[in-house]
Amino acid sequence: MKKFSELKVGDEFFSTCSISEKELTEYFKFSRVKNAFLEDMQNAKQKIVSGRAILSRMEGEFTRLSQIYGNHIVFVGTDGDSEWENRSSRFLKPLYTDDVLKIKFTISAKEDIDDEFGKIAINYEGTKQDGEIVVLSRKNWYRIKKSIT
Repeated sequence: MKKFSELKVGDEFFSTCSISEKELTEYFKFSRVKNAFLEDMQNAKQKIVSGRAILSRMEGEFTRLSQIYGNHIVFVGTDGDSEWENRSSRFLKPLYTDDVLKIKFTISAKEDIDDEFGKIAINYEGTKQDGEIVVLSRKNWYRIKKSIT
């Protein structure tokens, strides 16, 4: 685990995952997402994964990284990117159940809040196993305790 003081803007971390049909079904039940397009795709061999489900998995993968896990860290929101008209995420290609998603996490900003806490902004980049970019998400802010006692 890296402490707040050890995290630097530009640091990159990596993870790989996939979302199974069972996990997607459980996500839809939990989140209560209702989308006619996604429902129409339910008879397909591989089901398309919703953008929110992708971001949720990426968030979970970030918190499980060996460099991050163990910190007292909480997701506090997104600021949006001025280059993207203040949007925070772009979905460029579809992701289907059981596709391999390779994720790169980059620290894009770091700020002190007070003596006890700081904030880090994380950019997510998710690519398929063939290298095609699926999703880009910028300025995902986390509040992080500076020292663990």
